[in-house]
Amino acid sequence: MLRQNAMTGIAFKLSSVCVFLGMSSLLKASEGVPAGQLVFFRSFFAILPIIVYLIWKGELGVGIKTKHPLSHLMRGLVGTGGMMTGFFALTQLPLAEAITISYATPLLIVIFSAVFYHEQVRLYRWSAVLVGLVGVIIIIWPRLTVFSGGLEDMSGATLGAISALVAAGFAATAMVLVRKLVETERSATIVLYFSVMSAALGLLTLPFGWVMPTPEQFALLIGAGIFGGVGQILLTESYRHADMSVVAPFEYASLILSVLIGYVIFRDVPTIEMLIGGAIVVGSGLFIIYREHKLGLERKKASEVSPPQ
Repeated sequence: MLRQNAMTGIAFKLSSVCVFLGMSSLLKASEGVPAGQLVFFRSFFAILPIIVYLIWKGELGVGIKTKHPLSHLMRGLVGTGGMMTGFFALTQLPLAEAITISYATPLLIVIFSAVFYHEQVRLYRWSAVLVGLVGVIIIIWPRLTVFSGGLEDMSGATLGAISALVAAGFAATAMVLVRKLVETERSATIVLYFSVMSAALGLLTLPFGWVMPTPEQFALLIGAGIFGGVGQILLTESYRHADMSVVAPFEYASLILSVLIGYVIFRDVPTIEMLIGGAIVVGSGLFIIYREHKLGLERKKASEVSPPQ
């Protein structure tokens, strides 16, 4: 039964990876749409499948109730900031490169957890984080023309690489906030409030240069929103069936898929720096996941042998 549950969780995780990658591809294909407008469409149309899912699970009522609105507000602001900068990076970088830089998120989670929540991080994980950050630098270094030409010579790709790294920082901060929220809030509540809030925040960017989408762009944006909602549902289900340490490594399947999609659809050829840096970041991420899993087993074993107080 445990093996069956793990396989079900892995299947949901891989499905979510494919759906989220499809969402990113649709957003990238809607060329010319500002990042704030992308956030609105992705968030607003994600609400529909999420509500349908909550009704089917019988959790719509409890999904609306919350005792911590300010915590949801903070998570919404940080998460929307990550979405905004991440979507801007998508418009400026090859798909695979934007996806690969986002792999810095678990590395930054380790740093933020140690700094803000004083979690104990030992030498092995610190070493993996440092190696992973070197991999990120290898990926973005060719884009950082700011060091050779100055601020006035920054290209769109340079801004995109910086935005992707900032997005990873936002995403890591959001995950740390979610860790606290899940102690008191249901997953359905967190997902629903974030979708509503990010849609509202995206709508606030209307005065800053929205464009009238073509019928094709409308279809791409609505599809991206629906894909985002479905992907969130699949991700939630994956954690319901298996531990995070079991399903997390399958996130890196998006590297291979994004390279293929980027080459076939967008005619993007991955650079040698992206491939080398990506391999380093993925290796570091996998090691951190392994260490988290091993430490979790050690803590569980220690709690089982500890005498009752």
